[in-house]
Amino acid sequence: MIKYIIFDLDGTLVNSIYDLADSVNYVLKQNGYKEHPLDSFYYFVGNGTLKLIERALPEDKRTANEIERVHSQFAEYYSKNYLNKTVPYKGIKELLNKLDDRKIKYAVASNKTDAFTQEIINGLFKSNQFDVIMGKREENPTKPNPKIIYDILEGKNLTLDEILVVGDSSVDIETGHNAKLRAVGCLWGFRDRKELKESGADFIISHPMELIEIIDNIK
Repeated sequence: MIKYIIFDLDGTLVNSIYDLADSVNYVLKQNGYKEHPLDSFYYFVGNGTLKLIERALPEDKRTANEIERVHSQFAEYYSKNYLNKTVPYKGIKELLNKLDDRKIKYAVASNKTDAFTQEIINGLFKSNQFDVIMGKREENPTKPNPKIIYDILEGKNLTLDEILVVGDSSVDIETGHNAKLRAVGCLWGFRDRKELKESGADFIISHPMELIEIIDNIK
């Protein structure tokens, strides 16, 4: 029986692509760099905001110092604009309410900076709705390293077959498998079925409420 769900954030719970793209393009323009079309950002994101900035910069400008400098500008701008267009995906709140009804707890594990992860969840969802909210912390590696999963599950009396990881990219599927957990790929996010299938997703769903069917089938 499934008792715990660990969700990715961007592309899984919320559609944040517009605010991310706007913020990155703003700092690129400020620095005289070429801006990118929205579609590019679906593949820039997924490995944290430092990697996002690295991918957005011209190849000959991707030095450690320049990535850090532009990232600092991005973080300042994004901190004031991260909820301009970001919203939960259709069906997510209904899914969470259904999980609440079933007493199934859930958490967030994101490669987004922890402060932004906390603020977005607290800004868009009910207070204390999530059991744990965890983003990228300076001392920790990014997903697909499973440490964030281990940190979320620390002290919880759960077996591996009672947990599911849910995300929209190969990073999330690999993270779940690296933690020896089953992983669900969602098609409403930033990546496609091909990527999820090739990464070995145990299940692939096209609407949030289909997760309930998976939980029922596992039970």
